[in-house]
Amino acid sequence: MDKRRPRVPASPEQRRPRLHAVEDQESERTERHPAGLTPTSPQQQTRPSQRAARGEHSTVRTASESARTTPESARTAPESARTAPETTRTTPGAAADGSAGRSWKAQRETTRKDRVQRFWHFVEEGNPYTTFWLLLGSALALTIFGLVMVLSATAVEAVGTPDGAYGVFMRQAMWAGIGLVGMFSVAFMPRGWLKKLAWPAMVLAIIGLALVLTPLGYEVQGNRNWIRIGPLNGQPSELAKLALCLWTGLVLARKGNKVSELQHTIVPVLMPGAALVFAFIMWGRDLGTALIFGFFLAAMLFVSGTKARYFLVAGATGIIGAVALALMSPNRTVRIQAWLGLNDACSLPQDFCYQSEQGLYALASGGFWGVGLGQSRQKWNYIPEAENDFIFTILGEELGLLGALTVLLLFATLALGMFRVASRSTETWVKITTVGIMAWVIGQTFINLAMVTGLLPVIGVPLPFISAGGSALTSNLVAVGVVMNFAQAQRVDARSRAGTRPSKPTGRNQAGKKAGKKTGMTSRRKPATV
Repeated sequence: MDKRRPRVPASPEQRRPRLHAVEDQESERTERHPAGLTPTSPQQQTRPSQRAARGEHSTVRTASESARTTPESARTAPESARTAPETTRTTPGAAADGSAGRSWKAQRETTRKDRVQRFWHFVEEGNPYTTFWLLLGSALALTIFGLVMVLSATAVEAVGTPDGAYGVFMRQAMWAGIGLVGMFSVAFMPRGWLKKLAWPAMVLAIIGLALVLTPLGYEVQGNRNWIRIGPLNGQPSELAKLALCLWTGLVLARKGNKVSELQHTIVPVLMPGAALVFAFIMWGRDLGTALIFGFFLAAMLFVSGTKARYFLVAGATGIIGAVALALMSPNRTVRIQAWLGLNDACSLPQDFCYQSEQGLYALASGGFWGVGLGQSRQKWNYIPEAENDFIFTILGEELGLLGALTVLLLFATLALGMFRVASRSTETWVKITTVGIMAWVIGQTFINLAMVTGLLPVIGVPLPFISAGGSALTSNLVAVGVVMNFAQAQRVDARSRAGTRPSKPTGRNQAGKKAGKKTGMTSRRKPATV
């Protein structure tokens, strides 16, 4: 049994003197040290180096601790005494670095600049090991998109043909297989072979363009740019794009700094090289292909170091020539009038604005999610040649805005890979050739999208990798294979410089592995030796 006396709580009268004494002490302390700041004891005072090592900061820590330890009377100080101006506040990281005077606005500006620099480094340099796979993945995905959309756009009208509903799709799949074989063959062949193939490819391209003017050539939609040899037909101008890229890049690289002189720019790049190609293309009245040739040729000359005033003269000459050729052709004249709104007859399929107007209807009816794969209504012969130049409208109708943005993202990924190869390359021929191929593929994509959305008149430019056409698909895939060859060489060079391929850090050890790479230390500990 516990015999200790129970503790009797003190009465309010007994506690009042003690409470008055505590309040008097606290009020006296508040008068000596306003704003709730109390002096620290000698045991609490530490050196700045010790506080920095522990990550403490005297000004911020003392204020926060005193705010927690002061009584209620000190916490009710005026707002102006308890809150410091925005310009005098400092972050712990800034105090540790000795930059206490930096404002939050300056820190945000620095952070924004760092983000822009990191993003540009990601776009320009990136990882040399992933560029190859960016090119391969985007090209394969676009090819698959194209095969699916060709099947969807042609199955309805091809039911009554001798080849059946899958005839056009099977031919497109055959050309896709040929193009993939060519892409992988070119991607892994020695780079010296590509240089040796530049001149023979250019000669074969000129011969193919000349065959268009023979009885082997025939006309489609007002353009004579097709040839038929037995059961096969194709466009030599599509293969000439790749040949001109390889040949022009090789010639400009060999000239070096002499390209800045006019005579070395004209001979032999423009005369007789590009002039022969343009002559045969314009003879066949293919204005759209001529615009693509002029676009990527100008990009290659610009990268090689040609003076800007030459582009002004060449651009003015090209515009005058294009307008003259358009006015000399009744077909092109009516198309331009329809684009400008001078010809309002769009109700009949033979009207020149009928195709573009029906394409806009298809894009508008797709919405965000689309009407469903294979459920397009405009492909029921409302859009003439829906599987060719206007296949993007069928894609937008069936897959909606989401599918259209996915295709645009794939083209952006392809452009990113090509840009990385061009910016990282130290060889002039590789840089110029890659820029030419990128300007060809991406420039043709923009022209096609501008054409189907009404920003440009209908000039007969197919969408790379998506539109039906064996020769166009094959040349696009082989062109990507050329850039993959350059990316593969850069990947091998990076691996040889590093000795071995660096392992990719994952998880919680990522920061430690990065620090180990910078200091030359490995994250794996070696056993101690006695």
